[in-house]
Amino acid sequence: MAMASGTRKRLLLVAATAGYQTKIFAEVARRLGVEVSLATDRCHVLNDPWGDQAIPVRFEALEESAAELVRGRCFDAVVAVGDRPAYLAALCAELLGVPFHPAAAAAAAINKFATRECFRKAGLPVPMYSRVALDEDAEAAASRTQYPCVLKPLGLSASRGVIRANSPQEFVAAFTSIRNLLKSAGVARLSDPASDHILVETFLPGREFALEGLVTDGRLHVLALFDKPDPMDGPYFEETIYVSPSREPLRVQEAILRVAQLAVTALGLRFGPIHAEMRVDGERVWMLEVAPRPIGGLCAKALVFEDGAPLEELIVRHALGEDVSRARRRDGAAGVMMIPVPCAGIYQGVRGFDRAEALAGEVIITAKQGQLVLPLPEGDTYLGFLFAYGEKAAEVEERLRQAHKQLEFEIVATLPVLSRPAESAGTLRQRIESGGKRAVPPRPASIS
Repeated sequence: MAMASGTRKRLLLVAATAGYQTKIFAEVARRLGVEVSLATDRCHVLNDPWGDQAIPVRFEALEESAAELVRGRCFDAVVAVGDRPAYLAALCAELLGVPFHPAAAAAAAINKFATRECFRKAGLPVPMYSRVALDEDAEAAASRTQYPCVLKPLGLSASRGVIRANSPQEFVAAFTSIRNLLKSAGVARLSDPASDHILVETFLPGREFALEGLVTDGRLHVLALFDKPDPMDGPYFEETIYVSPSREPLRVQEAILRVAQLAVTALGLRFGPIHAEMRVDGERVWMLEVAPRPIGGLCAKALVFEDGAPLEELIVRHALGEDVSRARRRDGAAGVMMIPVPCAGIYQGVRGFDRAEALAGEVIITAKQGQLVLPLPEGDTYLGFLFAYGEKAAEVEERLRQAHKQLEFEIVATLPVLSRPAESAGTLRQRIESGGKRAVPPRPASIS
């Protein structure tokens, strides 16, 4: 490992924005006596607008940014928050000669088609899949597809743009919606070659799970296995509730862990955090993805370890070469609910906060007054997060559901900024015609 000069170690933290998780990583590093440098995607012309002395990088030019980032600098370890930051961190790690996931492995892991190819070549079960060019005729592609199927942008995360289609007509509508999303300014500015195609694969039935782990020399150490108790059947695949420990039979959990290790090996991931998602149909495990980074946003707050250390601390210690394999979750169950956006519009506020907080351990509303919010498949944010803790997973899940029912969000409907399926646009028009402003109660947590 390349060591920085002096006794104080230096950590490079790569992130898309200076958000909550970035702040926790920086605080943990400083508490451990580590000097941290933050690299984020921001305008290089502005003079440190956030006051965090971050190094500006460009996620539309990752290779060039990596070379510029390490030029004249020395770091002992790298950590990343987010998919594209993970690839940039991997490029930097190779130039620095410090441990991290190989750049080729990180690139494959954040591209859904490349991931499928790696899994198939390794003999892992995969659905029937194909890659369709964005400029291809949607009706022609629909005519050769088996149904039901799922359409996915290759390079977006958090279920953004993922749509189920049960017929050729639904395929065309979904394809058009995803194409508009990929051509939108926020996505197009990244100049990601993956945005030139859409993945089409057969729909996989079953229960969905998420796994958090650390990889050392290619070997996976599992930190937590989360149940996703809400059905994930489409048409959109909204993330809602995560609860750990899993309530699945031991044989199913062991099968998930075994296949997750095979998936890590298939992708070539070697060192650092991973966030994996999978479906289980009966006892057959279908890997969906293995991202080369930790669970995103505030969700990591649902993971607290025996000595009170947050997930971010384990990741920093691991990056610096410490053995954290003995880390164990704190006794009891914990869960998080990502509060979905019920409709497009301008967020105004929420009612029922105190009632919700009395039921859940913690309620954090991340939406800001005046913020434009969009539901899936176009949206990429949540309204906030609910956290609950208890002795049993079932108790935690019920507390999250009851807390969610107490919240009523006030959203002012506005014209859709992206093309949406006809039924969504119709609903939005009805809201505008009825006066626009309304209190929107949460959808039931069991989303179908």
